[in-house]
Amino acid sequence: MLYDLEQRTAGLAIEIINLCRVVPKNNINSPLIDQLIRSGTSIGANYTEANGASSKKDFRNKIYLAKKEAMETKYWLKLIANSNNSLKERCLIIWKETHEITLIFSKIISRC
Repeated sequence: MLYDLEQRTAGLAIEIINLCRVVPKNNINSPLIDQLIRSGTSIGANYTEANGASSKKDFRNKIYLAKKEAMETKYWLKLIANSNNSLKERCLIIWKETHEITLIFSKIISRC
């Protein structure tokens, strides 16, 4: 398990990108893929920005944004899993990692 959150969120983004490469492109999946890529890659970007925050308030806001993106990512993963039976297991694995990261961000926010 990775404990460095920058590496962990980057790893999550890579897993999401790799998943999206194999999701069949069609009228249903294409918008879901776009949304998942946006939210899934934003988690790490917001966390990285938080680490460079100019104040405690700025840090908390950026962590909160990262948590919101993680929650949104879980939503898109559910939709892709339900629209693509062959990818359900893979989506669930990524969903679990995203959920763990969401819980970590929640704990960080509660301590700020």
